[in-house]
Amino acid sequence: MEKELLYQRVHSMIISSAKKPKYSALSTVKIADLFGVKPDIIEDMLQELINEGRLRKAKLTEAPNYEVYSLP
Repeated sequence: MEKELLYQRVHSMIISSAKKPKYSALSTVKIADLFGVKPDIIEDMLQELINEGRLRKAKLTEAPNYEVYSLP
């Protein structure tokens, strides 16, 4: 699994979002299924992207309290 490919996919999901400001709630299980890897690998790579400053992670304050990802 290549981290840059994951970043490109997540980036396009966020950019195509109709929400203001742009963000996307991502399912690591669905992404893992698309790439044919385990969900924990996707979670680790997303965390690496957050640590590198390429993504931001937040939690919605209103129900359903999803964890959402946005671009810095």
